[in-house]
Amino acid sequence: MREQGTGRTNLKWAALAVAGALALTACGGDADKEPSAPQGATASPGVQLPKLDGEKLQVAAVWTGPEQENFTKVLKEFEKRTGATVTFVPAQDPIVTFLGTKIAGGAPPDVALLPQVGALVSAVQNKWAQPVGPEAQAQLDKNYSAGWKSLGAVGGTQYGVYYKAANKSLIWYNAKAFEAAGVKPPTTWKELIAAADTLSASGTPAVSVAGADGWTLTDWFENVYLSQAGPEKYDRLAKHEIKWTDASVAQALSTLAELFGRKDFLAGGTSGALATEFPKSVTQTFTGGDRPAAAMVFEGDFVAVNIGQTEAKVGEDALVFPFPAVGAKAPVVSGGDVAVALKPSKGAQALLTFLASADAAQIQAREGGFVSPNKAVDPAAYPNDIQRNIAKALIAAGDDFRFDMSDQAPAAFGGTPGAGEWKALQDFLANPSDVAGTQAKLEADAAKAYGN
Repeated sequence: MREQGTGRTNLKWAALAVAGALALTACGGDADKEPSAPQGATASPGVQLPKLDGEKLQVAAVWTGPEQENFTKVLKEFEKRTGATVTFVPAQDPIVTFLGTKIAGGAPPDVALLPQVGALVSAVQNKWAQPVGPEAQAQLDKNYSAGWKSLGAVGGTQYGVYYKAANKSLIWYNAKAFEAAGVKPPTTWKELIAAADTLSASGTPAVSVAGADGWTLTDWFENVYLSQAGPEKYDRLAKHEIKWTDASVAQALSTLAELFGRKDFLAGGTSGALATEFPKSVTQTFTGGDRPAAAMVFEGDFVAVNIGQTEAKVGEDALVFPFPAVGAKAPVVSGGDVAVALKPSKGAQALLTFLASADAAQIQAREGGFVSPNKAVDPAAYPNDIQRNIAKALIAAGDDFRFDMSDQAPAAFGGTPGAGEWKALQDFLANPSDVAGTQAKLEADAAKAYGN
């Protein structure tokens, strides 16, 4: 079984705080009003960085498109302040395999941003990761809650800086499509299915599902499971203390099949969903006026980055509501990307220090589609009220949140394209009636990956 040394990985967001924040912005308000904060880097740097003239660094992450472009602006500011040259290295999932290849070839990046807790544990177990230095630790102690710090620790030693967080319990919707069908944002799963029926009957498929990317399907499952089975079972399943053949998993899959089993609910039907990658799942929801390819799309706050590639405006054309309650309480699942030094260099530690500061986070916050767990980030840095209130709710929640289940799992099960949980849930999307077969496959893969 995977080492349980990452501290409080089983924490929960304050769901009511998030729901309340989103309710305030669901009707738009001044959501598209630009803050008065200056653009670019902070005028008075809050963190001191060493001079690194002539030093060359590589930073690896799985980010692409606008997300990569926005992070590159942060790296440019680091270059400006230190004199170092930083190159972004696009990584592939599973990132542990990608890094293993680089390290075996004698060319590891200086810093990597890991999208799974399991990947951090693997990096430490493989003796790739370097503990954070005193300057980065000082920024963490100053700017982060204990929960986010412990997520970046293994065996009591701090290795990572959680630079980026995510609320993975949001459903974004096309305001015009909802208005044309006379549908209002649902608050329960039953209401969601009813709304999907009305939307699809009106001529607009209800949901754009990114089935080509297995990670989105794990997020669908986790939200249903957390709300329906409850936090205690969620924690136990995350550690593989209960089997995937458990009745609670069957119940969650059967619930999910109420949506996935209706081809008319899905943009492009089942085959279309299986061929749709995440960026397209978003953009096709917010193009086409009141007749888009789908009326809504599920995923985290980072959806705003992809909405930015369309003509839709967040807070006006693109609105959001919390994932509906399946059980007694609405679920709220968090994720995040942790920065880890892979070389014992002055430059790698300086970059961790910068990423742990409000200075770095505020640069990317202004670009949208980004939420920081750094409590020193000025809320005015976020470009609209929706992003601002999601960020405020995250900070207000402190240590009270649940982390993405698949990201806690060994990468072989929870973070590998075409394998493990990703593949099993893609097969389930193709055949939602096969609940028992899906459970058997999930359990066999989980037992192998966890070693129990």
